[in-house]
Amino acid sequence: MSEYAATGDVLLARRSTAVTRSRRLKNRLFTGLLWACGFLALLPLAFIIWYVLIRGLSALNINFFTREPAAPGQPGGGIVQSFVGTGLIVGMAIAFSVPLGVLAAVYLSEYGRGRLASGVRFVAEILLSTPSIVAGAFIWALVVVAMGTFSALAGSIALTVLMWPIIARATEEILRLVPQELREGALALGLPRWKVILRIVIPTAGSGIFTAIMLAVARGMGETAPILLTALGQEFLSTNPLAPADAVPLRVYDYARTPVLSQHAMAWGGAIVLLTAVLVLSITARILGNRQRGRVR
Repeated sequence: MSEYAATGDVLLARRSTAVTRSRRLKNRLFTGLLWACGFLALLPLAFIIWYVLIRGLSALNINFFTREPAAPGQPGGGIVQSFVGTGLIVGMAIAFSVPLGVLAAVYLSEYGRGRLASGVRFVAEILLSTPSIVAGAFIWALVVVAMGTFSALAGSIALTVLMWPIIARATEEILRLVPQELREGALALGLPRWKVILRIVIPTAGSGIFTAIMLAVARGMGETAPILLTALGQEFLSTNPLAPADAVPLRVYDYARTPVLSQHAMAWGGAIVLLTAVLVLSITARILGNRQRGRVR
């Protein structure tokens, strides 16, 4: 009996070894397949970055960032009014959308129960999938027509319509990740509910909220259609929020359509700046998001 038992143990050991080798082989095969799929997915992005850099690096110089556009066909010039206009429009959009988005997220995660919360969440979901040109047309009819002029303010309101749902929905999910024990412990110590949210919940989810804001800014910074319908654009430097303003996406769009070859290079230069800004914001948001998940866990 002992000989049979020993033979059975040997056969079982050999079979388990064969199964382990088979699993390892399958694991390596599928791991390699996933890496290959990831590499193929990154190829279009790498090609876009390479192509934009090749076409636009020649336009990047001091004049590009410090001067207004030169006359068509004349050398030199820049698009400083586009950078100032983008900063003005996006800055006002951040000032409008961040409080609105964070307050909506706090309401939905901490107090939101019933039809009102469902309605707010439904509106946010609808706006997330709304084409940007629809938001631009809506603000054009609501703000531009009422004011009688295109303006940076109208452009920032159009971007707010696109940005606040991103902040609201992403921040809501981040706030839900904060452990309930932290809220209960603070309440047990006698803190009112609003102080628990302000001093415990929001600081705990701070990096996640900042990540949501950066994702929204990356979305708004590259929009062209709503800015075209609301801010219109211009070729002179202006810091008046009630006057038409230029933006980098608008300048890229205008210069890409012109037959002047020198302005084509300027358009590619603006595309490099936009691409770099969006990539930096997106990558930073991803890194902070991973850190936030690790902190909460």
